[in-house]
Amino acid sequence: MNLNGLNVFLAVAEERSFRGAADRLGISRPAVSQTIRQLEGELGSALLRRTTRSVSLTEEGERLLAGLAPAFAGVRAAVASVADTDATPRGQVRLAVSSIAEDVLSGHWLTEFVQRCPEVQLDITVTDEEFDIVAEGYDAGVRLGEVIAQEMIAIPVSAPQRQLAVCAPSYLARVGAPRHPRDLAAHRCIGWRPSPRSAPYRWKFAQDGREFAVAVEPEITTNDMALMTRLACAGGGITFGMEECFRVQLERGDLVPLLEEFSPRFPGFFLYYPSRRDMPSRLRALIDCVRSERHVTD
Repeated sequence: MNLNGLNVFLAVAEERSFRGAADRLGISRPAVSQTIRQLEGELGSALLRRTTRSVSLTEEGERLLAGLAPAFAGVRAAVASVADTDATPRGQVRLAVSSIAEDVLSGHWLTEFVQRCPEVQLDITVTDEEFDIVAEGYDAGVRLGEVIAQEMIAIPVSAPQRQLAVCAPSYLARVGAPRHPRDLAAHRCIGWRPSPRSAPYRWKFAQDGREFAVAVEPEITTNDMALMTRLACAGGGITFGMEECFRVQLERGDLVPLLEEFSPRFPGFFLYYPSRRDMPSRLRALIDCVRSERHVTD
């Protein structure tokens, strides 16, 4: 079978014009006509109806087009993916990153990536809102693994995490430490919420392998983790979040951990993205960078 003839037929059928097909394929109009005649001769069926003003498909032509169009689309995608893989990554990669993904927002592997791929621009939105990254036009996102949709591909970008309740030594000296998460109801708490329309985040703990949440009544609530940390360091109360977010203050002694026996570790943050056969080279390069940084394999 003459695959070139099928390609020419597809161009004529899609353009509904011999001239349009010739322009699209970069060949002469007589060459298009001759190729179509040869194809019809091979198949023993007329595929096109030609007049001086229009081109239409016969019933046989319609059936051939229905079978060819998806097959050639797959061929084009395969060729494009190979060509794109070999090309220098360039263009923009849009990322939606959780505000508490400290390992990512520290900038280490993001800087490594842009150094490796200087023709790629990163557009990073720091957000805690839950949305469909594909529908919103993002290439990938970074979130805790437990909230990523199952149909997404996810690779780790952090070590295992844990959530901690923390406070300043001055608050501890003044009020004392809670012995159990339920004791938090008697303490001044600094809470977090992702947006003004959201309820304050429930503080999560575990005991004897069973998870449970505590709905504290915070005296202060904010969507800014940095403000929560500053308030806690100033002795304003107990706050709660990812241990990584408090790492510097814990190392300096500005904050002390509480209720550690109720704070088990769990899988941390993941870069996630949709499964795509025609993934652009710029996104593939980002994924390869993450895998090499984290020593992750498929």
